[in-house]
Amino acid sequence: MTTGISAQARLPAVPEWPATLNVPDLIATGWRPTPFREFVIKVHSRCDLACDYCYMYTMADQSWQLQPTRMSYSVMDQAAARIGEHVRAHQLRAIKVVLHGGEPLLAGPGLIRHSVRSIREAVGRETRADIVVQTNGLALDATYLDLFAGLRLRVGISIDGNSEAHDRHRRRANGQGSYEAVRAALRRLTAHPKGRDLFGGLLCTIDVRNDPVTTYEALLEFAPPMVDLLLPHGNWATPPPHRTAGSAETPYGDWLIAVFDRWYGARQRETRVRLFAEIMHALLGGASGTEAVGLSPTAMAVVETDGGIEQCDSLKSAFAGAPATGLHVARDSFDAALTHPAIAARQLGVAALCAGCQSCPILRVCGGGHFVHRYRPGSGFLNPSVYCPDLLKLITHVWRVMEADISALAERRG
Repeated sequence: MTTGISAQARLPAVPEWPATLNVPDLIATGWRPTPFREFVIKVHSRCDLACDYCYMYTMADQSWQLQPTRMSYSVMDQAAARIGEHVRAHQLRAIKVVLHGGEPLLAGPGLIRHSVRSIREAVGRETRADIVVQTNGLALDATYLDLFAGLRLRVGISIDGNSEAHDRHRRRANGQGSYEAVRAALRRLTAHPKGRDLFGGLLCTIDVRNDPVTTYEALLEFAPPMVDLLLPHGNWATPPPHRTAGSAETPYGDWLIAVFDRWYGARQRETRVRLFAEIMHALLGGASGTEAVGLSPTAMAVVETDGGIEQCDSLKSAFAGAPATGLHVARDSFDAALTHPAIAARQLGVAALCAGCQSCPILRVCGGGHFVHRYRPGSGFLNPSVYCPDLLKLITHVWRVMEADISALAERRG
């Protein structure tokens, strides 16, 4: 099976931006793509949870139903070989690989062990391959933890706060909540002799009905090295929960500001909150390391369980076929994906933004927000984020807090 064939048949009837982007013309003017440095490998396409906000199973693109349940060993080897080819072509010294799903632990220890060894062998000793497993934690037992310790993997776990917040969405197919099982998995992880080396961080999807500070402090229970607070995926056609497209209200901005003030105001740094750290770094002139904000070129590719090369998987929230490229690891290089119009668009920085974003005072910090959240039927992704007011309020607040502290420090030293 080659990914993207049936999905592309359901693309918008009239090409929308960036499908209309002329990449050969870009190259003729001197533009060059940024090589991929992150590879998301879908080792399993099914899940043992039925989260009601999942972009993969509940939103516009339902191509998961066409995918093999589990990536084969041969497809994994093809993907690894393509990663190695890309690393050598661009002389990359470090890459990140995320073993993902569905739920990757359903793939079994054998495939995960084989995947890690195949990838590291393909990239060679001169390139560091930082490999992470992103899991819901339900199957994270001692066997897996020992395996990951031996393979030098890190583990990221999805949890949405305390039991009430988490079980609001992250339930099993029978409606049973999953919080207690995930909490037990986190306790096993942190109690493991190599736990601190294994623990990559927590991923939390925001629900503005959950108290922000209570949610944040519930995550701190596990002493995570990093917390990733994610805005739920949505766009102008299908707005995220509790957000009216075009409204000046800022429910997500207000929620995030409450967490920021609690995080920033702590006597000592309790964890790294990725979104806040990236905003602060960008405000000080640095480059962003996340798709959520900033203008840094996106350098990530996805490989589906059938070997299809796709764009960012969260594009499944936009429309059927949105992530597809029509490429496959059995016959296509990752360099071929770099010249796909949608991937090129995500590397253009300011040139990929609509006129409203280009005139915005926080342009270089916000960067138009997450590409996925800009989609509007007819104009494609050439729009501001559906979260625009929230991002404006959050970034402005962070800047004012930083500015006040910098001024106070200058006065004390003056």
